[in-house]
Amino acid sequence: MIALREAWKAGLFGREHWVRNLVSGVVVGVVALPLAMAFAIASGVKPEQGIYTAIIGGLLVSLLGGSRLQIAGPTGAFIVILAGVTAQYGVDGLQLATLMAGAILLLLGVTRLGAIIKFIPDPVIVGFTAGIGVIIWVGQWQDFFGLPKVGGGHFHEKLWHLLQALPGLHVATTLLAAASLALVIAAPRLPGLTRVPGPLAAMVFATAVQSLFHFEGVATIGSAFGGIPQGLPDLDWPEITLSRMIELIGPAFAIAMLGAIESLLSAVVADGMAGTKHDSNQELIGQGIANLAVPLFGGFAATGAIARTATNIRNGATGPLAGVTHALTLVLILLFLAPLASNIPLCALAAILFVVAYNMSELKHFQRMVQRAPRADVAILLITFGLTVFSDLVIAVNIGVILAMLQFMRRMASSVEVQQVVEEELASELRANGQLRLPPGVLVYTIEGPLFFGAAETFEQVLAQTHTDPSLLVIRLKRVPFMDITGLQTLEEVIQQLHKRQIVVKLCEANRKVLSKLDKAGILQTLGPAHYHAEFAAALATDEVPEAPPPP
Repeated sequence: MIALREAWKAGLFGREHWVRNLVSGVVVGVVALPLAMAFAIASGVKPEQGIYTAIIGGLLVSLLGGSRLQIAGPTGAFIVILAGVTAQYGVDGLQLATLMAGAILLLLGVTRLGAIIKFIPDPVIVGFTAGIGVIIWVGQWQDFFGLPKVGGGHFHEKLWHLLQALPGLHVATTLLAAASLALVIAAPRLPGLTRVPGPLAAMVFATAVQSLFHFEGVATIGSAFGGIPQGLPDLDWPEITLSRMIELIGPAFAIAMLGAIESLLSAVVADGMAGTKHDSNQELIGQGIANLAVPLFGGFAATGAIARTATNIRNGATGPLAGVTHALTLVLILLFLAPLASNIPLCALAAILFVVAYNMSELKHFQRMVQRAPRADVAILLITFGLTVFSDLVIAVNIGVILAMLQFMRRMASSVEVQQVVEEELASELRANGQLRLPPGVLVYTIEGPLFFGAAETFEQVLAQTHTDPSLLVIRLKRVPFMDITGLQTLEEVIQQLHKRQIVVKLCEANRKVLSKLDKAGILQTLGPAHYHAEFAAALATDEVPEAPPPP
């Protein structure tokens, strides 16, 4: 409850803040209504379940999350995963997966792993969100054009079947959908509608037209789902069995990871717009509790919604009161206006999702990244995008992150330098020690950068292939921030190879952590007594240099 406590300390519950937060909450609640129903239908569940998700999830995240301005509920990013889970495991499976995802999110927050999510590279995030946008867009063709249900388990199969079915589109449905799409886009710029959210304007317009003319063949919420129940849902536990949980552990992790990314991105956007600072761990705790509660009331996965959070801020919200009002607004709509939802055309909701898909794709950002980013990053972006669309979101994110990690390690390894230090570079240090030149038979090498497994080969090649056999080789570790076990083992092997050539090796200037690892790995013992020095000057003293230890 960090956001709630901070809002209280900041005086954001004072009367001077009531009006702006109440107004913003009502606006966001009205905006959330068509989106919640559209996301629910696209996820394979009933439209009212989207409203339940927005109410319960939105209320709990506002009260318990780490961002005072976050608005939570169902989001477009989840559609691909949730639709797949619903198709394979049913609605009960979706709710159990959400429950498990809530527990995972709660665990991530309690163990303070919220900051780790921030390390997912931008090409991976842009790649999978753009891929999700494409899948949502194509997935709504059926409702937008009034096409018959098509088969095809994979994206390319479904796309091909939809293209084949396009000539048989339903004219009235398509025209109503096109008008709704135009209204979603243009409503904010039309006189008299500038303050009316585009999705709401489109839904009201399409519902009014269908109620007036009753076009035959236009699918509505009433014809497809029998309308929306009037009232709040009852508490209902999903069936929980060990075998079912084992089956759903993969989808649960996917929901949790995507929920964590989406909610923390939304919190970052809110910070940038409002000048606030969120607590990432508390945000995951709030999201976890919300997803533990939502399935018990008929809902499904909820997370922070970037568009609704931005709308909340633009309408003057300053604290969690707006998020609470957003949830209460949806409760009132459900209690008093639910019967009016029967005539909402599904094509209008598909039009709304067309715009959601376009916004998710971040087309301009995608194009800019392809044009300007380094080739390796562009490759990661395109691979993640392609795998998201044609394979699986979880596989796409995993492979994208792995490729990004490998690329980062390649760059890190190439930044590590192992080189011989020439006498001219040491002139000032030698003069400070009363010396004019290096003692005869002494070579000095320096390592700059972390000595980890990616850089081990470079280190081994440079040091093992000294052009001459000096009597003493000094390795300076001043600029080595850390070593991993591969780097330590490589260093030990090189020292042993040099000892076989009767070359004495000295190490010097390691920081405390590196020195501790050298000792623990037994390298100081391999070197022999008095072959490590804290100062470079001491390592240059050759008058008492013992012979190299015999090979092991």
